[in-house]
Amino acid sequence: MANNVYALVTGASRGIGRAVAERLAKDGYTVIINYHSNTAAAERTKESIEAAGGKAELLPFDVSNGRAVEEALTSWDAAHEGEHISVLVNNAGIRRDGLLVFMGEEDWHDVMRTTTEGFYYITHHVLGGMLRARKGRIVSIASISGVSGLPGQTNYSAAKAALIGATKALGKEVAARKVTVNAVAPGFITTDMTAELDETELKKTIPAGRFGQPEEVAALVSFLCSDEAGYITGQVINISGGMG
Repeated sequence: MANNVYALVTGASRGIGRAVAERLAKDGYTVIINYHSNTAAAERTKESIEAAGGKAELLPFDVSNGRAVEEALTSWDAAHEGEHISVLVNNAGIRRDGLLVFMGEEDWHDVMRTTTEGFYYITHHVLGGMLRARKGRIVSIASISGVSGLPGQTNYSAAKAALIGATKALGKEVAARKVTVNAVAPGFITTDMTAELDETELKKTIPAGRFGQPEEVAALVSFLCSDEAGYITGQVINISGGMG
């Protein structure tokens, strides 16, 4: 791969996002590590990539804040004149679990904004460069919760289901320009987002009998970003050990 082919991964400071960033760097991309506030974790991701011989940049912004997204990405464009982002991984997301009957308005809107508005703001900005280049890869991290629904996650299920719908529609819009748009739907993956869950009990609900690893999700994302995946678009691929 030529130098300075850029991949933007949102929420890349930890968990699945970090694993994806590290894998894409290994694939030869210069990875733009987006994060909101955990600078120390983002720097550790960057150091890990560079220690393995890869290239990475830090780009902090809140994906749910349209002005912050536009300012950060416009600044990046100005600093990288003539270049564009070839791969976008919409990974940033938050959970605010609870039964809907007890759910506060803020918990609903925060989850929806981060996933759905984050997808819009960032994809809207980077898509033009991909269309002009007649090549691009967009992969969004959905969830098995958005595919089949999980109790206690009505907000999260709704947000991820919206992401899946957007993926299917956008994939049709841009296919003729050789831009692919796909989503992966992880089940239970071992990250700090699942650290408080009862893994022993939940494993009983998973046909594979275990939680997945972030690196397994990253491997799937890597394939969807490759030239070999050029005929795959508008798809949602479960990576859930048989759930869903």
